[in-house]
Amino acid sequence: MMVQASSLSLQTLVDEALAHAPSLAHGLYNGLQDELKSRLEHHQLLAGWSKRRASFAADFEASLSRLLAIARDGGDPIQRDKAPARASGGDFSFSLVDEGQALKDVALSHVITAIEDQSRAELHQLGNFFAALRGIARPLKNDNPLRAALFAHALSRAVEGVDLDAEGRYALMRVAALPLATHLQPVYASLCQSLRQAQISGMLTSHGAALKESDLRQRQFKSITEAPAPKATLDQVALKLDLMNTRAAELGPARGQPLVGGSGSTAAPPRLGPGVGAPGTDLLSRLYDQILADDSLQPPLKVLMGRLQVAIVRLSKTDATLLRRQDHPTWQLLNRIAAHGAGFQRADDAELKSFLQFLERVIQPLLDSAHPAAMQFQQALTEVDAHIRAQAEARGQRSAVALERLDREQQRQEWQRMLRDQLQHQLDDARAGKLMRRFLLGPWVEVIAQAMVQHGRDAVEPQTYIELVDALLNSVSPQPDEAARQRLRGQLPDLVRALERGMDAIALPPMQRQTFLDELMRQHGRVLRGLPAVEEPAVPAPPAPRRPALTPEELLQQLLDERESQLPSRWAHERVDRGQLPTVPVALYSEEHSPHARAALQDWMAGLQIGGWYHLFLQSEWITAQIAWISDSRQMFLFVGQMPDERHSMTRGALEQLVANGLITQLEDAPLLQRAIGTLMLDLDRAPPNGNDR
Repeated sequence: MMVQASSLSLQTLVDEALAHAPSLAHGLYNGLQDELKSRLEHHQLLAGWSKRRASFAADFEASLSRLLAIARDGGDPIQRDKAPARASGGDFSFSLVDEGQALKDVALSHVITAIEDQSRAELHQLGNFFAALRGIARPLKNDNPLRAALFAHALSRAVEGVDLDAEGRYALMRVAALPLATHLQPVYASLCQSLRQAQISGMLTSHGAALKESDLRQRQFKSITEAPAPKATLDQVALKLDLMNTRAAELGPARGQPLVGGSGSTAAPPRLGPGVGAPGTDLLSRLYDQILADDSLQPPLKVLMGRLQVAIVRLSKTDATLLRRQDHPTWQLLNRIAAHGAGFQRADDAELKSFLQFLERVIQPLLDSAHPAAMQFQQALTEVDAHIRAQAEARGQRSAVALERLDREQQRQEWQRMLRDQLQHQLDDARAGKLMRRFLLGPWVEVIAQAMVQHGRDAVEPQTYIELVDALLNSVSPQPDEAARQRLRGQLPDLVRALERGMDAIALPPMQRQTFLDELMRQHGRVLRGLPAVEEPAVPAPPAPRRPALTPEELLQQLLDERESQLPSRWAHERVDRGQLPTVPVALYSEEHSPHARAALQDWMAGLQIGGWYHLFLQSEWITAQIAWISDSRQMFLFVGQMPDERHSMTRGALEQLVANGLITQLEDAPLLQRAIGTLMLDLDRAPPNGNDR
C-alpha cells in the first residue's frame, strides 16, 4: 500500500516505531543473552543478570514505549535529570555528576555510537525528514525524536533494574550495545522505506547531504584513536618563506618574482632570519591574515584583533623574539581572547559584549603607544586572565557555597582519621582515663570534623574546638598549688558550656553525653581536692613462675595430642551469593592502564583552570560549559553552561572517566596561533615552485 506524503507525519513514524517495540525488545534480549554466555569475561555479570532476565524484555519495551509516547506528543523524550542541591540563603539546583553517573554517560555514548555506526544512512534520512517538517534548512540531531539516544536511554532504564553495581551496569550496557544496534537497523530501514513510499525523496534531498566530520563526538573519538600530526612552528614557517624567497630571486623576473623585497628587484633579499627586516614583515602579515580568516572567531573579535594588528607590527620592529617564540605574551593574549570568545554562540550575547568593552579599554594603551613593548602585552594578558576568572567565578557564585560544603563533606573521613592520629599521640602523654580517651577519640573528633565541614578547615570554629582539647586535658591534670586550683575552679563553667555546644553540634545522645559529663565532674572533683584525676592503679601481683620450656620430644607429643580444630570453613561449605561479589567491568579486559596513560591523564587534569570552556558529554547530550569553580582539593569542579542556570558539579573521578573515554575536550584545544601556523604551512606547501603564489 502506497503511503501518501500528506499522511506521513511525526506521529505516524513514531507509531510505526512503537509497533516494532515488542520484536526489538525480544531480539535485544536474545542477543544480550547470547553475548553474555559466549564470552568468559562476561560471566561476572551473569549472577546479577539471571535475577532480572525474565523481566528484562518487558522492562525495555515499557521504557521504550514511554519515551516514544512522549515523542509522539511533541515533547522531548530525553530530559536531563538533575540532582538538586540546596544551600542556605538561596534557591537553586545543579546536577551532581559523580563517577557512577560518568560511567553511565560513557555507556550511553558507547551505545549511541554503536547504533549510529550501524544505521548512519537511515538516521541521516530520518533527520532530514524531521528537519523538513520543522522547516529547518540544516538538520540537527536532537530534532530527530527517533535518534539513537532515545533507544540508548530506554536500554539504560531497563538495565537500572539489574542487580549490579555502577561498573557492572556500565559493562552490561557495553555488551548490549551491539545486539541493540543490530536489531534496530531493520527498524530504521523500515521507517526509511515508509519515507520512500511517501515519495518525498525530493524534500529530503533538498535538505542537504551528509556533512563530513560535522559531528563533534566523531571528531573527538578520531582524535583519541589517531595520532596527531606534527605541529609546525614559527621558525619552520619562517625558514620555508626564506627558502621560497631565495628560490624566487634565483629564478629571476622571467620565471618569478621574489615574495618580499623591492618592486621589480632581481637580487635575492637579505637573509636576516625570522623576525627581522622584510622576511619577518612578510611572515607577520601572512600569519595575521590567517588569524583574521579563522572561522571560529566571532566577527566582533575579528574587528578588535584587526585593530590590534597595528600595535603588533610596531612591536615586531623592535622585538626580534615575536616571530621566534610561540609563547610570546602577544600570541598568548590573542590565544586567550579567541579561546574565551569561542564559548559564546552568538555575536550579540550580552556577556560577549561586556567582554569586548573590557578589551577595548585593555588594548587602548597598546594602540596609543608608538613603540609598544612585550611587557605591555604581558600586562594586558594578566588583566584579561583576571577578568575571565572573575567573570567565571561570578557565574558560579550561587553554587560555590554549597559546592564547597559538598567538597568538604567528601573530606570528612580523611579529616577524622587525621584528627584521631593527632589526638592519639597527645593522649599517650596524658593520664586522662579510658572514658576521656573514648570521648576525645570518638564524639569530639566528630565535633571538630563537623565544624571543618560546615565552616572550613581553617575557620575559627574548628580551631576553637581543637584548642579546647588542651584546656580539657589541662583541667584533669594535677594542679601545682591551691591558687592554681582556684583559677581552674573559675574556668570550669566556660569549659563545660563549650563542650556542650560541641556535643549539640553533632546531636550527641543524652545518655552518652551525661555519662561523660558525670565522669568529668568526678575527675574535676578529685583534681580540686589535690588528688589525681584518675585513681592510681593497684600494684600488680608478682608474676607466676614460668613453666620450664618443653623439650622437642614433649612439644611434638603435645601437637599430636591436640584435637583437630572444630572451626567451620565458611568459604568451603557455605553457599555464596555471587551476585553480591564485586563485578569486574569488561573494560578491564580490553583497556591497558599504563603508567604513561595515567601520567597523561593527571597532566590533563592539572591543566584545568577557572574560566576555560569545554565540550562535554552528559546524559546523551553534548553541552558547552565553562569552569566556574574548583575546590581547594581539586576533587570537585563546577561547570556553568551557556545558560547561567545550567550547572553541573563533577567529581574528579567523573571527569577522569570522561577524559579517558574521549567525552570531554577543551573548546579551543588548538590555540589560535597554532591553527594559523597550520593553515599557513598548508598554503605554502601548495604554492607553485617558482614562488608565484600571490
